[in-house]
Amino acid sequence: MDVKLLAVVAALTVLSHAPPSQAKPISLGERCYCSSTVKGLPRGIIRELRFIHTPNCPFQVIAKLKSSKEVCVNPEIPWLQQYLRNAINKMKRSKRGN
Repeated sequence: MDVKLLAVVAALTVLSHAPPSQAKPISLGERCYCSSTVKGLPRGIIRELRFIHTPNCPFQVIAKLKSSKEVCVNPEIPWLQQYLRNAINKMKRSKRGN
């Protein structure tokens, strides 16, 4: 029997009889994007907003600025709260209209 084939068969035998690991893999999808937020960000310098909600992280708002920089925005900012209320109301009105 070829030595390489014997080594592969031995390795597969050991792996198939090894007890399963109790370690849990670290998922990059479970990490929070925003570790800190900006509190005083004027609306005029924002190009677009992204909203991220994952099971293990709080509601996160990422603003892409006109300078192409991305920052995390505190979702409690009053103008952002109003923006979200308006967006939700607009969605409700469009659903009723269909």
